[in-house]
Amino acid sequence: MTTNDQPAPDPSEEILDIVDENDEVVGEAPRGEAYARGLRHRCVFIQARDAEGRVFVHRRTPIKLVYPSMYDMFVGGVVGAGESYDDAALREAQEELGVQRLPQPTPLFKFLYDDGSGHTWWSHLYEVRCDLPVNPQVEEVAWHTFLTDAELAQRLGAWAWVPDGLAAYERLREFRAG
Repeated sequence: MTTNDQPAPDPSEEILDIVDENDEVVGEAPRGEAYARGLRHRCVFIQARDAEGRVFVHRRTPIKLVYPSMYDMFVGGVVGAGESYDDAALREAQEELGVQRLPQPTPLFKFLYDDGSGHTWWSHLYEVRCDLPVNPQVEEVAWHTFLTDAELAQRLGAWAWVPDGLAAYERLREFRAG
């Protein structure tokens, strides 16, 4: 329940912009329908690091619509209809980390994710420094920690990671190496 005793909104009913291969809006649809029909939409990925430079890593809750109970090295989510990538990045980072007054995440690059089975979304990758204590959103995050880059690399083959997060991670590594 929400604080005013109203049921929490159903995430599958959130309205998303549907976009084409050029990231131009061509329509709108509820999130559940976009996922079920493989409609291209927009997402943000934010790599959050603490004051020591460690990466926020978490396991998603089992109630997530996509990739339940899998690990991720990004916070983020879908961009709502009419919302900018930048606004969605700040909103998602603050919600999932449970932190207010985060600095605006820094945009790094955009890419088209395609899982090979007809599910695709435009993805904008950001980074943010989170020097405040985190209190992750319980609906989104079942477990969390901060890992060094070396600790994260050691767990890549051992844990079940979200595929889009792995794709974003590989692109980020290439971006930083290039």
